[in-house]
Amino acid sequence: MKCVPKCVSGREPVDRSVAHRCRRSSVPRPRTERAVSEVPGSTLPRRQLGRYLRDWRIQAGLTIAEAAKLMEWGASTLQRLEKGNADRIRTIDIQELCRIYGIPGEIADGLKGLAQQAAVKSWWHSYGDLIPENFDVYVGLEASAQQLSCYQNELVPGLLQTPDYARALNRLGYPEDGPAELNRRVQLRLQRQALITRRTRPASVAMVLDESVLRRSVGGARVMAAQVRHLAELSTRPNVALRILPFEAGVPLGLSTGPFVILEFGTDGKGQPVEPPVVYVEGFTGDLYLERQGDVQRYRQAQESLERCALDVQDSRILLRQVAKGYSA
Repeated sequence: MKCVPKCVSGREPVDRSVAHRCRRSSVPRPRTERAVSEVPGSTLPRRQLGRYLRDWRIQAGLTIAEAAKLMEWGASTLQRLEKGNADRIRTIDIQELCRIYGIPGEIADGLKGLAQQAAVKSWWHSYGDLIPENFDVYVGLEASAQQLSCYQNELVPGLLQTPDYARALNRLGYPEDGPAELNRRVQLRLQRQALITRRTRPASVAMVLDESVLRRSVGGARVMAAQVRHLAELSTRPNVALRILPFEAGVPLGLSTGPFVILEFGTDGKGQPVEPPVVYVEGFTGDLYLERQGDVQRYRQAQESLERCALDVQDSRILLRQVAKGYSA
């Protein structure tokens, strides 16, 4: 299979004695310093903070006016905070809202961590640094997305995993967990999948999986057979476009981006994005969230190049069923 895509930067690749390479690396380096926003306004930490506060206010049975009165604010001040548009966010105010809403201490710590990083545009979230390790920022973001474009080169993404595959991974990742905690982790992962399987307005997913995802055994042949069959079945859903990048396609981008997800949140009545798109890059010790237009565009170009070099949806489904049969043999 011959595939000559453009580089992520948009330039034509230059032939070298090794694989084609772009001038700049496609993998953003983790950032530990606070980035400066290009323009004032909403940022991912602000929007996530507002989203969580809104959900907890509703759970507490309070209207915006009632909660604002308890804070001695105007209703518009709390509304701006919940929409991620507050000009100034004070940790002491978030702490008081958490007390009013009855938010548990660990979650309250996570919200205060978001408040401390409210000005960050492209954001490196280091596990356990300001925000507790088990406060999952990404899951809340994913649940609000209407469209996800994803690439995975090693493992089946959480949205597509079977219970046994998820259990096998979690058993390796958290060897100290007992059966109850292991089951809890698996159930949380399966609950996320309602995003693409629900009847009402499921999110659209454009997924490219490297063939190595299918060949890398997790949990043994029986688990893999069921997992790959599950992928084939999911690919028949109208909102799921699943493509396999075969080994014979080589290295389409000339270098590895690593796995990533582009999250988009739909448009309003005027056709404007409800929220800016975000690129999520998962790391071993933390996660990178990219919002700058240039960064998002480079990852979009990477996704387009990968899709051009991957098998189409129908041929991908045929390959999935063949691989599943191989595991069952």
